[in-house]
Amino acid sequence: MNKIGITGSLSSGKSTASKILGNKGPLFSADSIVKKLYSQKKFRKYISKELKIKSSSNLKSLVKQKILNDKSFFKKLEKIIHPLVRKEMIKFIKKHKNKKFIFFEIPLLVESRLMKYFDTIFFIKAKRNLRLKRFKKKGGNNIFFNILDKKQLSEKKKAKHCDHVIVNEKNINILKKRLLDIIKKYE
Repeated sequence: MNKIGITGSLSSGKSTASKILGNKGPLFSADSIVKKLYSQKKFRKYISKELKIKSSSNLKSLVKQKILNDKSFFKKLEKIIHPLVRKEMIKFIKKHKNKKFIFFEIPLLVESRLMKYFDTIFFIKAKRNLRLKRFKKKGGNNIFFNILDKKQLSEKKKAKHCDHVIVNEKNINILKKRLLDIIKKYE
C-alpha cells in the first residue's frame, strides 16, 4: 500500500488533483469529513455548546462570523475538528489496507504535522492572485481568504516536507498530465 497525501495552499487545486488521482485508488477527503460532521445534528449541538454559539442552525455561517471577529477562535475549532478527522483517516487506512494506492486530500497536512502517515506527499501550488480569484469564484471573499491563507505555512516551507511540487496555474489537462506522469513512477 502506498499512502499518498495531497496538500497545497488555499484554492491551489487540491480537490481537482485529488479527483484526478482518485481514479487510481480510494480517496479520503478531510474537507468531506468536515462537511459530513456539520451535517450531523449531534455534532452541531456539541460545537454550539463548546464554542458558546447560541444556535446550532446555520452553524457554518455563525462559525465564519466568529472567525472574522476573533482569530483565536480558529484554534478552538481546530482542537475539536482535527482529532475527529484524524480518527476517520485511521479508519480509512485500515479499511483500504489491501489497495495499491490510497489517496488523502488534506489541506493542513504539513501544518498538522501528519507527514509520518504518508509514503509520498504531493504539494499542489499556484500563485496567490490566481488562488484568490479561484476562491472568490466559489463564493468566498478577500477577508476570509486572507484569514485562511495566513493559517497556512508559506509554500516554501510546505514544499520542504513534500516529495513532489506540482504547479497548477494552467489548465486541467496540464495538471492531469503532470500528476499521472508522477504516479506512473510508483506503479
